[in-house]
Amino acid sequence: MRQLCMAVLCLFALGAARAAEWRVAPGQSIQAAIDRAATGDVVLISAGHYRERLRIDKPLTLRGVGRPQLSGGLEGDTIRVSAQDVLIEDLLVLDSGDSLKDQNAGIYVQPGAHRFTVRRCELHYNLFGLWIEKVDDVRVEDNLITGKRDYRSSQRGNGIQLYNSQRARIIGNHISFVRDAIYVDVSHDAEFRRNRLHHSRYGTHYMNSYRNLWEGNDSWMNRGGLALMEVRDQVVRNNRAWANSDHGIMLRTIQDAVVEHNVVAGNARGFFVYDAEYNTLRDNLIVDNQVGVHLWAGSKHNTVEGNDFIANRDQVRYVGARDEAWGGDTGNHWSTYVGWDRDGDGWGDVPFEANDIVDRLSWQHPMMKLLLASPAIQTLRLVGRQFPVLRAPSVVDARPRMQPARAQWRIWLGRRYPNRY
Repeated sequence: MRQLCMAVLCLFALGAARAAEWRVAPGQSIQAAIDRAATGDVVLISAGHYRERLRIDKPLTLRGVGRPQLSGGLEGDTIRVSAQDVLIEDLLVLDSGDSLKDQNAGIYVQPGAHRFTVRRCELHYNLFGLWIEKVDDVRVEDNLITGKRDYRSSQRGNGIQLYNSQRARIIGNHISFVRDAIYVDVSHDAEFRRNRLHHSRYGTHYMNSYRNLWEGNDSWMNRGGLALMEVRDQVVRNNRAWANSDHGIMLRTIQDAVVEHNVVAGNARGFFVYDAEYNTLRDNLIVDNQVGVHLWAGSKHNTVEGNDFIANRDQVRYVGARDEAWGGDTGNHWSTYVGWDRDGDGWGDVPFEANDIVDRLSWQHPMMKLLLASPAIQTLRLVGRQFPVLRAPSVVDARPRMQPARAQWRIWLGRRYPNRY
């Protein structure tokens, strides 16, 4: 047995010894070095400008030294990868073609090129930054990606396009001026962490995918921050979505998700919740949105507790046939709550109703908001509670918390999409 182990170690050492480095200087061909390289070799590209379209069909490392620039000359894909176990790092990858039909990309990773890794690269003025299809265990880390910002949004590609892939790790990327910063479809067991996504249509456009983690991402100045659609078993934690012109976080046709400890601030709609069931929304800060939560299309059986709803123009806009109970034992905090806490236990003595007659009238007549603190409006609220004929189905929090859980909520005031309201 000992002899067998020694033989295996010798084979590994022999493999390491055979790995070679191929150096490329300005004026030389990177593709020629790739063609000469053997499996596991390293191609080192010196600082300079190279105009080539590369094809990588064997496992190797492509590494820049001094941030070399590789331009595709505005045609096709700048780099196309068809082999497994390829690593690309420390390069500037520029100037793909602009054919949406052909899916031109800065780096196009073909089906089957498993365990592909790209890190510390800059991808600029490409139609798609990265196109990744049917590739498992991919890692995309610490890259800067910008699109063809002079094109209309609908004519751009996405920053990262991930399709039909398993166990991806998309971590620490900064993406802007593309159609959707991260587009995900039919991709499971992935992690999306510490990405910064802005000035795009959607920070994340995400569909038909299960068991994924979204953690610590920032989405701002998009149409929508994070859109999760037709998905299950998501964990959405510690993200920040602010100043998006439509929604901060969309939960559409989603089940069994945990959405917690997120900041959703200064959006037209903080949460847009549509056809969502059996999810948990807890300990989120929803502040200074035009609508805190827009809830409709049969969204029910969700646990919504421990959240702070502060300074939203409308806390909840609810469309439903019956009351929806929120709060559980811990309750949510509502800055517009006008009840009292006579026993001083920290919870209000009367329920909070988010869809009472005053809310409905203020939707129809926005100027009413100037009078919300007046005795006449408060009397109207009390009359609505006493006479159910005037009452509409509502989100009801039986034990609203009197104080917010987050002392630093004020730092998010005023972070709105320009000229929204």
